[in-house]
Amino acid sequence: MMAKKQEEQKGSPQWMTTYSDMVTLLLTFFVALISMSTISPGKFQQVAVGLRIALSGQPPSVLMGGRSINEEPLITSKRGIYQELMRLSEEYKGKITVEERDEGTLIILKDMVFFETGSAKLTAEAKDLLAKVGQIVIEHTTNVLEVFGYTDDRPVLPNSIYVSNWHLSSARAASVVNFFLTELKEKRMIERAADIKLGRFNIDFFYNPDRFYPIGLGDREIKKKIKDLENEINAEKALLNERLRNGEITRSEWEAKMKELEERYQQELERLRREFRRIDILIKRERV
Repeated sequence: MMAKKQEEQKGSPQWMTTYSDMVTLLLTFFVALISMSTISPGKFQQVAVGLRIALSGQPPSVLMGGRSINEEPLITSKRGIYQELMRLSEEYKGKITVEERDEGTLIILKDMVFFETGSAKLTAEAKDLLAKVGQIVIEHTTNVLEVFGYTDDRPVLPNSIYVSNWHLSSARAASVVNFFLTELKEKRMIERAADIKLGRFNIDFFYNPDRFYPIGLGDREIKKKIKDLENEINAEKALLNERLRNGEITRSEWEAKMKELEERYQQELERLRREFRRIDILIKRERV
């Protein structure tokens, strides 16, 4: 009889069955939550970098704010860089904007004639601004830098060497990168000759071609905004036509308001074209 009781007591207790079912259901529940969630690329990159640094046994880089995981934006965590950019922003009023995004810090240079018409050749004014921004961004970070080129909505000239606006915008982004790696590098090599000679500044480290990625965005972005503008103007025109048919306004009033809408459309179109005279530099949340 005792032997039979001992045999019955073998194996896991009955409560373990219920417990294991509960754990399985909880696991399924959290997997479902994760599958439906949106992962922030910036936060994910921060965690990945932190784990990689921790597992490599190397101390955290000063570029990460002295910590293995940087919770602060790239620029605002380094007050000197941020203040220099803000000083430049004051000097070039309305032409420099700094935005923090999940993927990194975006510096927008706009509302300036950066290139000759239908060309990827930088103007003297553009080079002056790019030199000031470039030496701050390039020499005080070791992050990957993506440079974005744009065009407006107008097609390339018939005699252009560029097949499309995609080709032109890519060439413009490449021109900026080439300026950084040639003219600006040579200029800084002269200006910091003493530091280079004493080993205090490794210019080849900061001006490493592997850091730079030129990207052409063509006329895609401006065309989206123009489409929104056209929809808005057309909706107002349709409303005016309806009011005219219903006798709510006279023909002369209708003509005057239609003329105002056309003028507003042209003004907004020109404003958009000025806005997309721009170059974007994205300081990625990753190092070379």
